Amino acid sequence: MKYDNFQNNTDTIVAVATAPGRGGVGVIRLSGADLSVYIDGLLSPGRVLKPRQAHYASFYDADDAVIDQGLVLSFPAPNSFTGEQVLELHGHGGPVVLDCLVNRCIELGARLARPGEFSERAFLNDKLDLAQAEAVADLIDASSTQAAKSAVRSLQGEFSSKIRDFVETMIAIRVFVEAAIDFPEEEIDFLADTALRNKLTMLRADLKAFLATAEQGALLREGITLVLAGKPNAGKSSLLNALAGQDAAIVTDVAGTTRDVLREKINFDGVPLNIVDTAGLRETEDVVEQQGVLRAWGEIEKADAILYVVDAANQDKEPLESLWPEYFQRFSDKQHNIISIFNKLDLMPESAGAFSSADKSIGVSAKTGAGLSSLKQLILRVVGYKEQAEGVFSARRRHLSAINKATDLVCHGIEQLEVANAGELLAEDLREAQRYLSEITGEFTSDDLLGVIFSSFCIGK
Repeated sequence: MKYDNFQNNTDTIVAVATAPGRGGVGVIRLSGADLSVYIDGLLSPGRVLKPRQAHYASFYDADDAVIDQGLVLSFPAPNSFTGEQVLELHGHGGPVVLDCLVNRCIELGARLARPGEFSERAFLNDKLDLAQAEAVADLIDASSTQAAKSAVRSLQGEFSSKIRDFVETMIAIRVFVEAAIDFPEEEIDFLADTALRNKLTMLRADLKAFLATAEQGALLREGITLVLAGKPNAGKSSLLNALAGQDAAIVTDVAGTTRDVLREKINFDGVPLNIVDTAGLRETEDVVEQQGVLRAWGEIEKADAILYVVDAANQDKEPLESLWPEYFQRFSDKQHNIISIFNKLDLMPESAGAFSSADKSIGVSAKTGAGLSSLKQLILRVVGYKEQAEGVFSARRRHLSAINKATDLVCHGIEQLEVANAGELLAEDLREAQRYLSEITGEFTSDDLLGVIFSSFCIGK
């Protein structure tokens, strides 16, 4: 597919490639077709730079005054990240110094790069496919060691390689099926070939296994959103503090202390978790608390899992659905992801062993920490995370959607073949499945989608 809105842009671009703020070293990156004017304008005229070697240099402004001193590296096309000529200036990491260097590059004809434009050019120049380009951003944004490792696997091409294998398999099956359709006069029924059906069955099984692995990667990349819900004074905020390992929420004996949404990011065994503390669920005349309760139900609707906290010491075992039935019906599809947490076991130690995690319920004490380790494992099990999953790669929601659609199409195509011997419908389903998978690597991706993807990247990458 041709990306007209992107390929027509051949400007030289410049950006600060290091994080904002003060630092020991700051990096300015330029990319363009010919950077000789920038080498002459920033360095001593006629300075020769050996490819991929660091050179010590002074960086000059238009009046030949020194802006900074540092290292400069040149990466000639096409052997660079973007596939164009790339120049990197490694100077001191002060914001003023870096701004002066960027402004000097703009004076010489460059323009500021858009977010993700360097990675965008790497994709357009066939240095990376789209999944690898996204992995660059995922590696930068990784919030855990496991997430970083999965992003590196995608960046190295493991994810893309699997996609290409599936596409090649689909093409081979399509060739066979369409040949059988084109030669109906043959006495042999090629569509009834056992080998064909075996290949389709294996393809379906492999796609489902691949989807499961991609889901693990999405969990590592995006994290899991957990909402603490329950009546006032059940100990939700105390549990948040215990899980976070710090006093993130105010805790008092006054019912309704938490009136707004409080978010905290923590990490369980390498899996990033977004825990949301909410107002106690009850009917109230307090206008402010009413808004807090409404926000709580809104967060519950969006959660990957709900931690329903119950005050076990008061024998309060009222199910979540009874607190506000009309709201509960709005997220009935998430009922299998509700974990009942019976809190305050420190006030009833004789019953500490009475709660089992087998039915998604568990007893804990936010005060003493009893049961928290088992709770963490239960959470990961309920959301479907498999500990130490092998070969997990970074995946995004759009990847899961594409793999899911491709899998459904293969299943439908197999059904058409088995029920109606409809080779034409099978071939069409495989063609559509192939298109969905190719969207992941960018072979058949619209300009609009590319714009959305790369605009989410940080500037300078």
